[in-house]
Amino acid sequence: MTATTPGIAEPTPEQQPQDERPASRVVVVGGGPGGYEAALVARRAGADVTLVELQGLGGAAVLTDVVPSKTLIATAEWMTIAERAPELGIRDGGVPVTDAPPGARAHEVDLARVNARVVELAAAQSRDIAARLESVGVRVVDGHGRLDGPQRVVVDRADGGGRGDGASSSSEVLDADVVLLATGATPRTLPEAMPDGERILTWTQLYGLTSLPERLVVVGSGVTGAEFAGAYNALGSHVVLVSSRDRVLPGEDADAAELIEEVFRQRGMEVMSRSRAQSAVRTADGVLVTLADGRTVEGSHCLMAVGSVPSTHGLGLETAGVRTTRSGHIEVDRVSRTSARGVYAAGDCTGILPLASVAAMQGRIAMAHALGDAVVPLDLQVVAANIFTAPEIATVGASQRTLEESGVRYRTSTLELARNPRAKMLGMHDGFVKLFAHATTGIVLGGVVVAPRAGELVFPITLAVSQRLTADDVAQSFTVYPSLSGSIAEVARTLHHPEA
Repeated sequence: MTATTPGIAEPTPEQQPQDERPASRVVVVGGGPGGYEAALVARRAGADVTLVELQGLGGAAVLTDVVPSKTLIATAEWMTIAERAPELGIRDGGVPVTDAPPGARAHEVDLARVNARVVELAAAQSRDIAARLESVGVRVVDGHGRLDGPQRVVVDRADGGGRGDGASSSSEVLDADVVLLATGATPRTLPEAMPDGERILTWTQLYGLTSLPERLVVVGSGVTGAEFAGAYNALGSHVVLVSSRDRVLPGEDADAAELIEEVFRQRGMEVMSRSRAQSAVRTADGVLVTLADGRTVEGSHCLMAVGSVPSTHGLGLETAGVRTTRSGHIEVDRVSRTSARGVYAAGDCTGILPLASVAAMQGRIAMAHALGDAVVPLDLQVVAANIFTAPEIATVGASQRTLEESGVRYRTSTLELARNPRAKMLGMHDGFVKLFAHATTGIVLGGVVVAPRAGELVFPITLAVSQRLTADDVAQSFTVYPSLSGSIAEVARTLHHPEA
């Protein structure tokens, strides 16, 4: 067989050439993107595949994280679009939106219905994954899997069934030639701010709310905190964002983060920089967040977005000889191998890069390597990432900070989105396109797009980075006029270097 090529449809199991080797026994522990994608690849390669999952297929990415959060954010995006209605000459119910009383909103959100839709979409996606796995012959076992040596997985069945083999009556033992661990991560909690699911919440608990928080205190200004803060602000909550750093999104492009923080403030969000939360407790009708310097912040609800921890406890890693880092993440190499022969790992439990796309790629790479197929090791330099704020921030390749720290000679150029004719038509003001190119060769090293739907717009830059195209290659390619993507070609033209 040949390696799977991104963007090209894979053959069905019936179209795959028959493998002359005996079918391998593969056990996948964890049904998130890293797990179910690995199971599909292994099954296509002719392996006997069993996938063990306790919480539901799709894992946190589908059930409590990526799919639900981005569905909620998509609803908030419509509220943001509606804000541009007066500028575009649109009336609401026959009355100009600009005639509304101060502070009045043209539209209101029924959060109970929004969250019901969020939960149903997540469940539907999970069912689709289950049907896909079943259709190719992957056996799915509901339960918690743990290693008993590198070639043996013990499953504590959720239904209480099992076949024994030295385990308890509620367990099943699975022998394996290859094991993939893809158990994900869970929200980090603080002892002084333990979530109760009602007023103090993790991001997995937000979808139980039936009414919009009047005043939401978001602790943590990383990607998760910024996304939810922006979404609830757009939905109509008064949001207070507590950031322990100098600015929001401290790990992102400085220009992009500065723009997002400015937009947050313009939309009425209260951003508290250099303010570390020490505790959060319930009051009679809300929450009280205490900061390290003694200040307090009151709210109706508090979202704790202070990172995540790997779900690696109770996996029997020591028994199998699987090494972990100090943070509890499973150590893997670029083809997803752990320190134990035949044991691989993928996704957030490895701590490589907490993206569903990276988890899926790690899982696919692991199975290709384990089953003798052609494999290309994971290359984080070509990973595209997106932050679903409004506007979005999409990045790919080397960052400006990395280039400066490494001493690479590079040229950069930035073009404001407001100069784009299509953006003018749509009433878009905030955003930009930034490219980095090697000073000598002109090869595109990376890029940043800040715009509505930036996750869609960044793809041409991803192609340029992965295929080592020059800025001139990008500049000389046709774009539609008018189009937002035209800004990518335009900024590439400003990087033209006659000597490159």
